[in-house]
Amino acid sequence: MTENKNAARSLGIRGEEIALAHLRKMKYRIVERNFRLYRGEVDIIAYNGATLVFCEVKARASEEFGLPEESVTAAKQRQIKKIARGYILEKGLGDPDCRFDVISIIFTEGASCAFRHFENAF
Repeated sequence: MTENKNAARSLGIRGEEIALAHLRKMKYRIVERNFRLYRGEVDIIAYNGATLVFCEVKARASEEFGLPEESVTAAKQRQIKKIARGYILEKGLGDPDCRFDVISIIFTEGASCAFRHFENAF
């Protein structure tokens, strides 16, 4: 079981690195990674212009168990929104424009991957 957990963690880290590279290429300004609060985590927090973006990254080795973005359930969305409110309060940001994005990555053969960025996903 530990081997599977390590493989999933490694896949997640690779996915986050790809997501970060994409966001930087799109001129997002990264302000936090893996922000933890209330027993949860937001993978990437960045600014897209003046908009504060809370980004959930989901990576999978295949579509065998569904698309990565499908795992961002209503419960997960509520948790991310709660963490976002806590982040805004903790940083004293007032009432910024913000949105919630999902980046979905499916690794394919070799070094390639299928990548989708859903802006304002929820």
